Amino acid sequence: MTAETGRAGGSGAGAAERGGPAVLVVQHEEDAGPGLVGERLVRAGIRLDPIRAWRGEALPETLGGHAGLIVLGGSVGCEDDGAAPWLPGVRALVREAVAGEVPLLGICLGGQIVAHALGGSVSRRPRGPEVGAVPLRRLPAAGGDPVLGGVPEGAPAVQWHGDEVDRLPAGAVPLLTGDDCPYQAFRVGDAAWAVQFHPEVGAETVALWAAADGERLRSAGVDPGTAVAAVREAELELRAVWGAVSEAWGAVVRARADARGV
Repeated sequence: MTAETGRAGGSGAGAAERGGPAVLVVQHEEDAGPGLVGERLVRAGIRLDPIRAWRGEALPETLGGHAGLIVLGGSVGCEDDGAAPWLPGVRALVREAVAGEVPLLGICLGGQIVAHALGGSVSRRPRGPEVGAVPLRRLPAAGGDPVLGGVPEGAPAVQWHGDEVDRLPAGAVPLLTGDDCPYQAFRVGDAAWAVQFHPEVGAETVALWAAADGERLRSAGVDPGTAVAAVREAELELRAVWGAVSEAWGAVVRARADARGV
């Protein structure tokens, strides 16, 4: 497990009780669950249908009756099909979601997969890994966005990635940026969002990542302890801001599920 491409952390919520729209959740590795995002979605009455792909659980060929798709993070690269042979199936589901306007949320590696699957590109950061709690800046299109429109200027976001999107897909709308990573969030069409950061995690999870990735980070000139401290200091704001964003995405899922009769 490394900081090379990003993770999604915390086991988060499991599958909810029957009832309510169901969201397919693609999980790439053991410590890569939906965390705070999952908690807020389940609280809003949305069921999570996790696929633990690294365990060999098969992805569905299509989204079927799912009302949404979440693609989480992980330490593989978005094109590393040899290490993660399920990635072509994930890319196919991403394209299906965008074509059908089924709500989609890609987180860190998941956001990179969205960009790559739709014709953008991802590369290794020449500046080294970006980790810790980093303030984001709103871009003009954020104001009218139904999911990220309420994110305040300068809101902190947890970063843990060594790759980044360097070219957006055609037609993508950038929503949030940062001083050291240009594409922190973007939307494709009316129902697909991708973020480079981790709205699902807090300091406890980041401390686990720092313990696992410490040697690699220090060799890149990054102090993992400083990253953990920054996240811990921002914890309350992180939960408030990204919990609200999770609920906003869930509202989109519910509205579109009602419209489709899912």
